[in-house]
Amino acid sequence: MTEPTLQARTETAAPTWKPQIAAIVCNWCTYAGADMAGTTRREYPASVRLLRVPCSGRVNPLFILKAFEQGADGVLVSGCHPGDCHYVQGNYFARRRFAAFRSLLNFLGLDPRRVHFSWISASEGIKWARVVGDVTRAVTEAGPLTDWGRASSPAQVTLPEPPAPRPQPAAAELEAVTGHVRELAASLLREGKVSFVLGWAPGPSPGQTIPAFIQRPEDAATLVFDTHSHADLAAFLAGPRKVSGKVAVLVKACDARAATTLLAEGQLVREDVVLVGVSCPGMWRDDRLAYRCHSCDGEVGALCDFTVSAAGVQPGALPTGAKRATGPDPRDLQNAHLESLPAAQRWAFWQEQFADCVRCYACRAVCPMCYCGSCISEQHRPQWVPTSIDGRGNTAWNLVRAYHLSGRCVGCDECERVCPANIRLDLINRRLALELEQRFDYHAGTDPEGAPPLATFRPDDPQEFIY
Repeated sequence: MTEPTLQARTETAAPTWKPQIAAIVCNWCTYAGADMAGTTRREYPASVRLLRVPCSGRVNPLFILKAFEQGADGVLVSGCHPGDCHYVQGNYFARRRFAAFRSLLNFLGLDPRRVHFSWISASEGIKWARVVGDVTRAVTEAGPLTDWGRASSPAQVTLPEPPAPRPQPAAAELEAVTGHVRELAASLLREGKVSFVLGWAPGPSPGQTIPAFIQRPEDAATLVFDTHSHADLAAFLAGPRKVSGKVAVLVKACDARAATTLLAEGQLVREDVVLVGVSCPGMWRDDRLAYRCHSCDGEVGALCDFTVSAAGVQPGALPTGAKRATGPDPRDLQNAHLESLPAAQRWAFWQEQFADCVRCYACRAVCPMCYCGSCISEQHRPQWVPTSIDGRGNTAWNLVRAYHLSGRCVGCDECERVCPANIRLDLINRRLALELEQRFDYHAGTDPEGAPPLATFRPDDPQEFIY
C-alpha cells in the first residue's frame, strides 16, 4: 500500500470552512429561546456567536457594520415578537431601523444572504434551532466574506448619462431676481426686522457664488442670485446661536426643505428666522444642470415668509400655476441601472467609489443635517469608525453617514458637489429617501411638525424581511 503524498495528506487534514455568524439577540426573548433550545437538547449548527443586548431596540445598525468589519461572515439580529417587547415598543423602533439599514446594504451590493432578522420568543426554542440552521445554510452558500472594504474584481460600471438639460435662464431674469433680493434684504435690515441677512455673493473666481452675511442695508447691493448659488444656506442655521435677533435666510426649494427638517428636529426656532424663498431656475455645474434640478419645480413651500421671483416679492409661496414643468430624476435612472447589476458588481462599484475617499469630511461640513457637536467619526471610546484612510475605514465612514441621513436627507446634493473625489454620495442618499417614501410614506422636508421616520413607528409597519 503506497503512502499518501504530502499534498494528499494536507488536503485530507484541511478543515472544512465553517461560517462565523454574529447573533445579536435580546435578553428577554431570543436569548431565553436559545437557552431553551439548549436545555431541550435541540440540535443546530454551532456557527453562531451570541451577543446579548437588553432589547432589539438597543441594536444600533452600526453593530451589524462592526461585526462584518471584524470578520463575521453573516449577522443574525433577533428579538421579541411585536407586541411582546419587555420595554413595550423597542422592537417597533428596531424594525424601522433594520428596514432602512437592510435597504442600504442591499443597494451597495452586500449579499442579502449575509444579513438576517427574526422574532423569536422565550418559548420558541424549536424556532431558534430552525432559524440558526437556515441562516447558517444561507451564509455557507454565500461563502467567506473576504471583500469587506475592498473590491474583489473591477466593477466596470458606466452610469447612464442624464437627459439633455433645459436652456439656462435668461440673464435678465436672474438680474431681476437679484434686484428684488437686494431690495427686500435692505428693507428688512433698514426697518430692524432682522439683525442680518444670509444670502449669496460673487466668489473670488468668475462664475462662483459663495455664502454672504449682510448686516448693513447698504451691503445688500453685494447680494446676487444666479445658477451657481449652490450653497444650502440652511446649513448655517443649526447649532448654538451666535447672534441676537432674527435672521433672514435666502432659501431655494431644497434649502427650504432643509430648514423644515431642522424645525422638525428641534434645531431651529421658527420665530428666530425669516425665510425668504427664491424661485429657482435650477443650478448648473460646468454647463450641466445639477442632477437634482431635473425633477424639481424650483418653488419653495408655504413655510417661507416671502418668495422672490423675476416678477417681484410676495408673501408666502407662489401660486401653483407658476411652477415649472419637470422631468425624470437622473439619479433614479442611474440607481435603476445599478440595481439591475449583479450584487457583486454593485459592491465592487461602491468599493471603488469609497476607495477614492480622502476623509476630508467636506460632505459633513456642507450638509445642513450634520449638526452634531461631536461626530461619531471622532469618537474613540468605542471607536465606531476607523480613522485610517483605507477600505475598511472609508466603507465604515460612508455607510455610517448614509444611515444617519436616512429620512433626513432633503436631496440638496451638496455632499456630492463638494466631494473632491467625486464620490456619488447623492445616489446613496436618493435611494434611501425613496425607500422610506415607499415603505413609510415619509417625504423629508415637508412637515415641520412631523416625526422623523426612524423616530416613530406604526404597529402595522411591513416586516416581510423578518423571519
